[in-house]
Amino acid sequence: MHLTAPATRRTALRDADGMAVASFILGLLGLLVLNLFLGPIAITLAAVALWRGTTRRGRALLGLTLGIADLVVLLTFMQADHTVSWSF
Repeated sequence: MHLTAPATRRTALRDADGMAVASFILGLLGLLVLNLFLGPIAITLAAVALWRGTTRRGRALLGLTLGIADLVVLLTFMQADHTVSWSF
């Protein structure tokens, strides 16, 4: 017995669009704080959004790029400071 209706294509597309926006926001935020955690989350959300065929493809690609940039920034500062974290 099912109590809810199955998800429609529109619901899945809306979820993918939300993931694309979330990846962009988390990737952008990850450049400032918690880049070790937010970078991979942004990359994952962007990849899933692209895989599901989001209509916000540019936003998902930007989130993917920012997620990768988060990790590059972390690695750069780790090399400069010889620590696992960085601060201003």
